Amino acid sequence: MGKILYLECNSGISGDMTVGALLDLGADQETLKRALDSMGLEGYHLHFGRKEICGLDAFDFDVHLEEHKDKHGENHVHSHGEVHDHGHTDAHHHIHSHIHRNLYDVYEIIDRLDSNDHVKDLAKRMFSIVAEAEAKAHGLPIDQVHFHEVGAIDSIIDIVSVAVCVDNLGIEEVAVSPLCEGHGHVHCQHGILPVPVPATANIVSSHGLELRFTDNEGEMVTPTGAAIAAALRTKKGLPSGCRLLKIGMGAGNKTFRQANVLRIMLLEEMEEENEAKTTIKGSLEEAVNINRQMWVLEANLDDSTGEMLGFAMEALLEAGAADVWYSPIFMKKNRPAYQLSVLCKEDVRERLEDILFVHTTTIGIRRYPAERTVLERQIQQVETKYGVVDVKVCCYKNKAFCYPEYESIRKICRDKGIDFQSVYEEAKRAWIKD
Repeated sequence: MGKILYLECNSGISGDMTVGALLDLGADQETLKRALDSMGLEGYHLHFGRKEICGLDAFDFDVHLEEHKDKHGENHVHSHGEVHDHGHTDAHHHIHSHIHRNLYDVYEIIDRLDSNDHVKDLAKRMFSIVAEAEAKAHGLPIDQVHFHEVGAIDSIIDIVSVAVCVDNLGIEEVAVSPLCEGHGHVHCQHGILPVPVPATANIVSSHGLELRFTDNEGEMVTPTGAAIAAALRTKKGLPSGCRLLKIGMGAGNKTFRQANVLRIMLLEEMEEENEAKTTIKGSLEEAVNINRQMWVLEANLDDSTGEMLGFAMEALLEAGAADVWYSPIFMKKNRPAYQLSVLCKEDVRERLEDILFVHTTTIGIRRYPAERTVLERQIQQVETKYGVVDVKVCCYKNKAFCYPEYESIRKICRDKGIDFQSVYEEAKRAWIKD
C-alpha cells in the first residue's frame, strides 16, 4: 500500500511553513543543516523552535538574516521575507534586498549543494516555476527577470530546505488541498499589489491548482508557497479511504480567525482502495483502470538529421520519458519533416524540454496535459525448452494477458540460433501451463 503526503492548505502555504511542517513530520534536522551548509551561503542563521497557535503546538522554522552596514554606513536588518509576504509575516514592507540574482545565478548556488540530483532538480523546479510566473507578470523573458526577494538568501534556504526534507522523508506521491487565500492588498518592491499577487495567480493558473478565497485580510498564499505546491503535487486527489500515519504542523506568523498553520499528513492508502487484487499467477495485483496525469510534448522538425533524431530519442528515454515517437509530416513549402512527440510525467517535463532544445533544432515546444488509462504489470519468469524467458503479465477485469519480453527472447534467439516466433509462442504456452 502506497504512502501519500497530503498538504492541507486551509491557512494558505508559504516556504517556511512548509519546512516547519516537514521537520515536524520527521525530516532530519541535522541532514538539513549539513545540506544547507554545503552551499556556502553566509549572512544568516536558522531558527528551529516550537510555537503555540490557537492552542496547537506547531514547528516554527525561520531564517534570520544578519545585520549589516551598507556603503553609506547605515544599518539594515533584514526581516525574513520572500516574494511579497513570506511566512505570513507582516514585515514584508520593511525588507531591504540588495542582492539581485537571476534564475541561473540561483541554479549555480543549488549546484553547490552536497546532495543527490533529485534534491537539486526539485529545488530548481520550484525556482523555475516562480521565475516563469514573475516573467509573465512583468512581461519579460525569463532570463531577464532579476529576483529581489526570491533571489535573496532566505528564499533560497526555504526552497532548498523543502527539497531536502521531502527527499529525506522518501515520499514520492503528494496531494495538495485547495489553497485558501485572503483578500485585499500587499506592499512589495513594485508597489501595492492585489491579493493574490500576480506571480501567485500565474502559478495557480498555469499548474491547475485550486484556489479558495476566504474573508481573511491579507496574503495567505505566497508565490514560493504556490510554487512548492505545484512542484510537489503528483496526485489530483486522495482515495476515499486512508490510514493516517503521522501529522506535521508548520507555524505561520500572521493572526487569522483560524489556526495559522500548514498541516501535512502522511497517509497510507487502505487496502480496499488499493488496486484490486487477484491470485492469478501468484497474487499478481490485478490491473484496474488507473487514470494518470501525463504531458505530451511536440515539436516539428524539418532541419534535423536522422542521427540527431536518433540521439535525441535515446536521451529523452534515458531522462525519464514514458514514450517517444516520430511521425512523418509535411511543413511549409511542402518540406518533408518529422513531428517529435514525447509522453512524460510532470516531474521530468522541464528536463525533457531542456533536451529537446539542446539536442534538436526546434525553437518551440507545444505541450498539453493528457490522461491515460494503464494496466498494472508484473515481470515473471517462465521455464521453456529453450531456457528461462521473462514475460510481462497484465490483468484487466479478471482477465490475464501475457507478453513475452523482447530482450529476453532476443538473447535466446542469438545464443541458440532459434527463430523469434518459436521462442515467443513457446513462452506464452509455458506461462499458460504454470
